[in-house]
Amino acid sequence: MVIDKGKRPQRPRLAVAGARAATESIFTPSSPGDRVANVLFRALLLLGMGFALLGLAAIIIWSFIEGLPRLDTQLVTEGPSTLFPENAGYRTAILGTLWVIGGVVLFIVPVGVGAAVYLEEYADKSRWWNRVIEVNIQNLAAVPSIVFGILGLAFIVRGPLSLGFVAAAGSLTLSLLVLPTVILAAREAIKAVPNSTRLGSLGLGATQWQTIWHHVLPGALPGILTGVILSVSRAIGESAPLLLVGAVTFVTFDPTFFDGQYSVLPVQIYNYAGRPQDEFRVLAAAGTILMLAVLLSMNSFAIWLRNHYEKKNAR
Repeated sequence: MVIDKGKRPQRPRLAVAGARAATESIFTPSSPGDRVANVLFRALLLLGMGFALLGLAAIIIWSFIEGLPRLDTQLVTEGPSTLFPENAGYRTAILGTLWVIGGVVLFIVPVGVGAAVYLEEYADKSRWWNRVIEVNIQNLAAVPSIVFGILGLAFIVRGPLSLGFVAAAGSLTLSLLVLPTVILAAREAIKAVPNSTRLGSLGLGATQWQTIWHHVLPGALPGILTGVILSVSRAIGESAPLLLVGAVTFVTFDPTFFDGQYSVLPVQIYNYAGRPQDEFRVLAAAGTILMLAVLLSMNSFAIWLRNHYEKKNAR
């Protein structure tokens, strides 16, 4: 069986050329002007990164100090309330977020990885439809999130699917939003698996699918999980698309995936922050810390899983 890899044999030569250029740049004397420009450019990069980290730290510290009076068990166990802010919480929003993000993960992992496997291992790059698919994936990765909200309202909430304003509609909408990121990350991870692994498996009599399932995907799994982590992190913080597909509703009961209205943490925080009472602003600040805790918990598990497979592949 022959696997067409296009220009992949050129990569070792490019890597050698890059390594040679990097080594020569170290040992070849440069002019004083070049050294000053390099130092200034590095200083500007560090300054920009420092400002970004400082702003992020300031927001987190302010939210923690402002929301400290409401960082209690009621924040998680109680539902929203407009009359008694001292007893209000985020239980329904937490459950809605878990339903939505759970659906996102169940959708983007098989679809995103399947699309990446097809494009890298099976697709004929000379066919026009494969080129159209690749161009559209690149374009969809840069589309604003509100456009996906309009798409979800037209085709998922209404239109052909007609799911209504339920958590499943929000989950599918966010899945379409982050799917290009998963496909691009999975393709790069699959592309990084050495071609010798494929040839060795095929030479021992394995089929192409057996080679992909038993050798390519396990080797690419850490990179694939990295793309999934980034996508889920973005999906948790998104609110603009969900405002159009039902998450703006004030929900006092525990939502389900396919039935009933729902809300999510970013939208609930926004609703609390827009109310005039000081108690609701404190509740919104506490909700920010809560959302960060949920995000860090999910990301920590995904990072642990990725590191586990990295160590397993290194053995």
